[in-house]
Amino acid sequence: MSITKQRQKEAYKALAKDFGYTSTMQSPRIMKVVVSSGVGKKRDKKQIEIIEDRLAKITGQKPSLRPSRISIASFKVREGDTVGMQVTLRGARMYDFIDKLIHIALPRTRDFRGLKASSIDDMGNMTIGLKENTIFPETSDEDLKDVFGFAVTIVTTAKSKTEAEAFFRHLGMPLIVEAKK
Repeated sequence: MSITKQRQKEAYKALAKDFGYTSTMQSPRIMKVVVSSGVGKKRDKKQIEIIEDRLAKITGQKPSLRPSRISIASFKVREGDTVGMQVTLRGARMYDFIDKLIHIALPRTRDFRGLKASSIDDMGNMTIGLKENTIFPETSDEDLKDVFGFAVTIVTTAKSKTEAEAFFRHLGMPLIVEAKK
């Protein structure tokens, strides 16, 4: 059993007093993890294949291509062109990916001091923007010229931002305390 799944099961005991839960089903759970990346101005099929291959290595699942819905002449985009890729993780792959993100990838990020609590939205979901794909061990040994960034969204059943923040701290997410303005 992964560390994240085990901590999620213990979340009821840890958070029940603070949020007044009367049932284990009221405690927050992770529903899914969505990893998405844009392909940018890369019209080259090889570049798109490289991004697709690396996302598949990182997540353990083949990404789905996201086509453009409309044509925009000023951006030189035609309807149907691939503009991004997305992977939705659930179950064991989701927990393994979160463990790898927390314990391996984020500490390898250059000048990493923690994640801002402002990355949690009002619905209880967290979105993390990663500038480099090379922080994951599956892609670090490959060419550095093909570096791309992507976003990781962790969707939870938390009902508020404070509940989600407490849940993510319990899971071991390295959140920093922000000074109030």
